[in-house]
Amino acid sequence: MTSGITPPSDGTAGIDLAGRTAMVTGAGSGIGRACAQALASAGAQVHVVDLDAEAAKSVAEEIGGHPHVVDLSRSDLIEGLPADIDILVNNAGLQHVAPLTAFPPERFELLQKVMVHAPFLLLRRVLPHMSARSWGRIVNISSVHGLRASAFKAGYVTAKHALEGLSKVAALEGAPHGITSNCVNPGYVRTPLVEQQIAAQAAAHGIGPDQVIGEVMLNRSAIKRLIEPQEVAAIAVWLCGPHTGYITGASLPVDGGWSAA
Repeated sequence: MTSGITPPSDGTAGIDLAGRTAMVTGAGSGIGRACAQALASAGAQVHVVDLDAEAAKSVAEEIGGHPHVVDLSRSDLIEGLPADIDILVNNAGLQHVAPLTAFPPERFELLQKVMVHAPFLLLRRVLPHMSARSWGRIVNISSVHGLRASAFKAGYVTAKHALEGLSKVAALEGAPHGITSNCVNPGYVRTPLVEQQIAAQAAAHGIGPDQVIGEVMLNRSAIKRLIEPQEVAAIAVWLCGPHTGYITGASLPVDGGWSAA
């Protein structure tokens, strides 16, 4: 028998992050925006990092946070971001779809810079502060593609697999200092990036958007719907809560059963 009480949609019930400072990359839209909103709702002060100046400022104004307009492919700009961070959410990412033999090397390199090198540099930057406070939470927004491969996504799959390894190393090194590091592994999330892919796949296959979602994107998923950004954000905030201090080095599938098949 249920109580009939519906928990907050942002998943922050029972989680108090007052006094904590968070930083979310790619926070101008999609999963990053939802994470920034949820962390702020739980009481954290949030640094909103995004390449899009208007998006970063808009989200920061909405949640009372601090905007940072940064191209994460540039190491010199990353050095200008705050170091006194208790919660780091590595979310920023991009996609490119092409066969290996036609995959532009410069595009492959860009994906690694944004989704692997930037998280590495950010970890180097914030870990000393976390260690000094004997508490830290690293949440890496990976993907089911960090656990499984798909054809034509060499850059993305490589980057997400590398992020998984980086997260585990951070978990091992952070454990003695009260720091946890985990990956969240969603399938297809309803984000601007995925909406673009839907349109491109519809044009390529000559079918409608609904068919793309059901027959192409979610072919390997047992649950036939896109994941909402707020669902991913709720798990990110949960990993910062009072009952998850023993969870570290993990990869949490949020993929509708994709990786179970």
